[in-house]
Amino acid sequence: MIDYLQKVRLKNKTAFVIGGLGLIGREVSIAFAMAGAKTIILDSSDEVGKLFEKEMCDKGYNVKFTSFDCANLQDADNNFSLIIPEFGSPDIFINCSYPRTENWAKSSFKDITLQSFQKNVDIHMNSYAWLARLAAEKMVKYKKNGSIIQLGSIYGVVGQDLSVYEGLEMQENMTYAAIKGGITNLTRQMASYYGRFSIRVNTISPGGLQGHMAGKSDPQNPIFVKQYNKKVPMQRMGRADEVASAALFLASEASSYITGANIMVDGGWTII
Repeated sequence: MIDYLQKVRLKNKTAFVIGGLGLIGREVSIAFAMAGAKTIILDSSDEVGKLFEKEMCDKGYNVKFTSFDCANLQDADNNFSLIIPEFGSPDIFINCSYPRTENWAKSSFKDITLQSFQKNVDIHMNSYAWLARLAAEKMVKYKKNGSIIQLGSIYGVVGQDLSVYEGLEMQENMTYAAIKGGITNLTRQMASYYGRFSIRVNTISPGGLQGHMAGKSDPQNPIFVKQYNKKVPMQRMGRADEVASAALFLASEASSYITGANIMVDGGWTII
């Protein structure tokens, strides 16, 4: 008889979590650690990272933090390679990062500049693509039956519903759609290529989440939340732990025959 609970455990696995201190990344890091993985958090917030590492280790989990700037593409190959001797090649790689420029909010079709568009595509979409490739190549080299998970978005699949922004200063985001659409389709291409090496590549596309608005840490506008919820069949926003649960599934043997998929964690937003 198959032990189905064992399938979702990550014992003896090494997981790299890029952006592991963010809203989603933190929950993913906790989920992987609780499932038994040696969880390596790669993020740029040194002080927060060290505190989180201590908090998790004090609870008996195998969590390590190392400083890593995912937007630094010039040194990405070298910086990633330096991590491998210390922690080993990842069995699981997930990118939860959200790199963006300071003028990210001015990415509407009306206000965006070419320089801003190029820079954000470079530090976000290109970093996701390149780091996933680096992880995949390490998995091939060390013969890992790996799982790579990318964070997409509902707006990498469908256009933005502008009605949820009525009466607000929020606007549509040209750059975000291009970035997340590119990430989602690259997942399919990577899954096609790396499948021969028993490496699975999937995307998780969250909808709107509690505590998250346009990459800001500011409290969400209650008008936006109300208008957004009206569009969701489940009539609420999602939670970061619900995204982490999907990540745990895709990281584990419970999803051993799933690759190239885009798992929508959106309360039904994209079905209507």
